[in-house]
Amino acid sequence: MHAHGDALDFLRTVPVEEVRWTCLSPAAQIAPGERTGTYRLGLDGLVVDEEGRSRISTEDFAVALVDEIERDAHAGRRFTVAH
Repeated sequence: MHAHGDALDFLRTVPVEEVRWTCLSPAAQIAPGERTGTYRLGLDGLVVDEEGRSRISTEDFAVALVDEIERDAHAGRRFTVAH
């Protein structure tokens, strides 16, 4: 039931030189929609807008994933994205 969290806890104990990992977590709500090409980043905390909503389109989530692959900005960390 907590396998993803357990895996993340384990990865955080392993030096990034031994296992290169990054964990991308989506917003609380992820659904097909419009690709805007913009998103906001967070680390362990949920990214919310002014109204307290946390959401992202699957299209922008994919953009964020490709951006991370190209930039390699979060090696050895979890990060999250939302509009």
